[in-house]
Amino acid sequence: MNNAKDSSHRKRFRRRRLTLDDITVVDSAMLKRAVSAAALGNAMEWFDFGVYSYIAFALSEVFFHDLPENMRLMATFATFAIAFLVRPLGGLFFGPLGDRVGRQKVLAATMIIMAISTFCIGLIPSYATIGIAAPILLLIARLVQGFSTGGEYGGAATFIAEYSPDRKRGFMGSWLEFGTLAGYVLGAALVTGISAVMDRETLLDWGWRIPFFIAGPLGLIGLYLRLKLEETPAFQALEESAEPQETQTHTEFFKRLWGHWRELAICIGLVLVFNVTDYMLLSYMPTYLSANLKYDTNHGLLMILIVMLLMMVIQPFLGLLCDRVGRRPVVMAGCIGTFLLAWPCFVLIQQGSHLSIFVGLMILAALLNCFTSTMPSTLPALFPTSIRYGALAIAFNVSVSVFGGTTPLVTAWLIDVTHNLMMPAIYMMGAAAIGFITILMTRETANRPLRGSTPTAASPEEAKELLEEHHAEQTQTPPTEQP
Repeated sequence: MNNAKDSSHRKRFRRRRLTLDDITVVDSAMLKRAVSAAALGNAMEWFDFGVYSYIAFALSEVFFHDLPENMRLMATFATFAIAFLVRPLGGLFFGPLGDRVGRQKVLAATMIIMAISTFCIGLIPSYATIGIAAPILLLIARLVQGFSTGGEYGGAATFIAEYSPDRKRGFMGSWLEFGTLAGYVLGAALVTGISAVMDRETLLDWGWRIPFFIAGPLGLIGLYLRLKLEETPAFQALEESAEPQETQTHTEFFKRLWGHWRELAICIGLVLVFNVTDYMLLSYMPTYLSANLKYDTNHGLLMILIVMLLMMVIQPFLGLLCDRVGRRPVVMAGCIGTFLLAWPCFVLIQQGSHLSIFVGLMILAALLNCFTSTMPSTLPALFPTSIRYGALAIAFNVSVSVFGGTTPLVTAWLIDVTHNLMMPAIYMMGAAAIGFITILMTRETANRPLRGSTPTAASPEEAKELLEEHHAEQTQTPPTEQP
């Protein structure tokens, strides 16, 4: 194994009896600020996704008007998907940097880059004005977004996980994806509102730019919140260790990373089922309803919006549940449910009535909640502190780039080639099968310290309880090296 630093850090506490001073007590006010700042960044990312997905029909006319009508939407989704190709590069750049200089600094940088690139999309002239330069500029803006986003989710999840008490990590982590849903709802609601009050000509002329301009102020708010935060307790402890992180070269980082190849594979598998389900429901479904099922566009947008609002209500409760029963049972329930119910749900959706579509979408949404509520606490716990940001950023973005972000494009292509409207269900069932196999190989991490860290408590009283539990475990079992 190449995780010598974290191994020696753990062994120091196994050579002597853990004391109360070794347990980190998290300041509740700082924890709330950390969760809010991290969630806002994720909201910013998904605000853009929501806007892009819901206004794709307008973008296809503005930037790809020269293409045949049946190819415009495909080109729009291809531009959406191609940005995911650079996300692993962003993860490779920002992830190890976050392990070397700190989570807070890198998260501030990704926030401002993401906000600027999204704002700039609203400034791009149409194809009718500058010709081929228009889609090229759109592509460049999307590539910059993808690069900055490569360092966003891994850093935000790491930040919340390292701040959270061991017994509340699932609940606190669930607010990261609450931010995702909030951002998407805001973007979707904004587009829906604009589409309702503007005629088609006005929307294509300048109305589509409004949501992208709003990204600027949102980014400034997020940047302010992140700059006001302190570094995470886990990273501060690592900086105070015998070997400062600034000495970790890229070569050393990748040697340590390769020592955790099993955890990397698990992370990729879990992210696959999480993001295929996520992008299928939240990104592709509006187009599926309108373009494939000929369902009224405004009704479809409103239906997805209501479903996401209900998901926001469910989200924190499942976060609490995964702290009670564990991460694995909740993820397993999501995988089994998706495999068994995806087909019936799409049969319901294809019935075409408002009620059948809503029921089908809501069942898929509840299953997606099983992933969104658990992954922000499950994924960071796979890796030790010294490589946590980088390992998570790389594995997450490789999986998202190959499987998640391409879901709308691949699904649209499969339907076009096969003329089978059940292809989304089949695609989701395959992802669920992979996710189930992966979670079987994953160790339970609920109510346990993060790898390479000592216990974290929400209060001095809880710290005493954790100390008693630790001593009880030490007397019952001989000390063994944590893998």
